[in-house]
Amino acid sequence: MTDKYDVIILGAGAAGLMCAWMLGAKDKRVLILDHSYKLAEKIRISGGGRCNFTNINTAPERYISQNPNFMISALARYTPQHFMQLLDQYKIKYHEKTLGQMFCDNSANDIIGLLDSLCSKSKVKRIMGCKIGGVTKSSNGYTVDSNMGSWHSEVLVVATGGLSIPKIGATNFGYELAKKFGLNIVPPRPGLAPMTMDSHDLTIFSGLSGISFHSQVSINKEHKPHISFLENTLFTHRGLSGPAILQISSYWKKPDAITLDLMPSITTLADEISLAKKSNPQLNNFLSKYLSSRLAHTICNLTKLNKTLTELTKDEIHYLEHYLHNFMLTPNGTEGYKKAEVTVGGIDTNELSSKSMMANNVSGLYFIGEVVDVTGWLGGYNFQWAWASAYAAATNI
Repeated sequence: MTDKYDVIILGAGAAGLMCAWMLGAKDKRVLILDHSYKLAEKIRISGGGRCNFTNINTAPERYISQNPNFMISALARYTPQHFMQLLDQYKIKYHEKTLGQMFCDNSANDIIGLLDSLCSKSKVKRIMGCKIGGVTKSSNGYTVDSNMGSWHSEVLVVATGGLSIPKIGATNFGYELAKKFGLNIVPPRPGLAPMTMDSHDLTIFSGLSGISFHSQVSINKEHKPHISFLENTLFTHRGLSGPAILQISSYWKKPDAITLDLMPSITTLADEISLAKKSNPQLNNFLSKYLSSRLAHTICNLTKLNKTLTELTKDEIHYLEHYLHNFMLTPNGTEGYKKAEVTVGGIDTNELSSKSMMANNVSGLYFIGEVVDVTGWLGGYNFQWAWASAYAAATNI
């Protein structure tokens, strides 16, 4: 016997829970199915356990998609302020950290608990640990078969996420389902991921593992659109990480080089050197005022400028300045989905309505959240897409 619902939602993550609550509040009979036994694990581990749930600087240009206009409608209709008003209503405390990033004061469990409670109040039924065997469409809706039973609904919402962080259950289920119904997929790849270097570069920079520094990171000048990020970079035993590197990784494609401005706050190095010449320190010691001593030492070795400041010629100073502002490295890859925070690519937005998230050619089939080819910057943007796309779907079902 098949149980019947108005809406079945596949995926009990941020987008799925948000959409389920809103539909339940409209007196829809809603069922959420998830293959995991743990609820909303990506929320739980985000922001160091405090959930960076949105960013007050949310704007369409801070998202990556083959169609850069697709997300405009949804983001305009459900803003960061709307989600913060929801938290205010339920007295969940939060704060801005840096660059518009909003975090829970307490923990990510506040967000999970709120969404869980709202779904319960809206009489949403949820089944966890449910392994779906197949989804079929008929003239009157969708039938979902699983190891725990079969269910039928007029509407199916796919909120199964992407491929990032497989250890918490990420799979390609959403993409395969979309293909079954004839939708195109923009090839997925890891986003917001640490970058790796080849053995030659690792040998050169092995002594810098653990060193963090402020930098402006961009992809080589031929990359269009030209984009850069001014945040911290971290040397690791595998390559590079830190916010600036995670950000640029979403845009990077092999074999592009990346450029790091190691001293973004210094506009004229020659002037700084001129002021410091009176005490005439070694260049290594001078650079240690702006960089870590280990990084300064490495720079001096790489440029072969192990000299005092007065020994530097004008040409050498010019060369050093250019080198520091245009420090170029060529990653050989990223650490992949196991360390990626998001997936770039997904359901082709040309297949979906930007107003409702429904497939243009498959009535009653909706895709929301990370499974769609919309990827935000680091810092709460991807959760805001989850809330906004869920709202877009819920208000049109």
